[in-house]
Amino acid sequence: MSHTVSSPDPFDNLRLELRRGCLVLAVLAQLRAEHYGYALRKALADRGMAIDENTLYPLLRRLETQGLLVSEWREEDKRNKRFYRLSSHGQGVLDQLLEEWQSINASLTRIAEGDALLELKAES
Repeated sequence: MSHTVSSPDPFDNLRLELRRGCLVLAVLAQLRAEHYGYALRKALADRGMAIDENTLYPLLRRLETQGLLVSEWREEDKRNKRFYRLSSHGQGVLDQLLEEWQSINASLTRIAEGDALLELKAES
């Protein structure tokens, strides 16, 4: 008896790869204003960029270790919460990443539109 193992959908894997880089950019951009973890997750989700807490908290720790974020514990609503915000170094990196993202996005748009134009010419 043979067992067929279905390979994962390539789209799902590629989509996850694409989202990983976008999530870093989204988190950095959202943290131009201070947020604690849950409020950050909600703000991102409200803007169409949902993120699981098992992804968010390790990402926040990594970005803080890299010097891109600063955080502090404060009591709010009788609970201790860790508030994160972009560091000055993080702001500079965010500016560079946004510029790079805009350049990549413009290139991809030109490439995609070019392919669409070639398809139209081939059809005529």
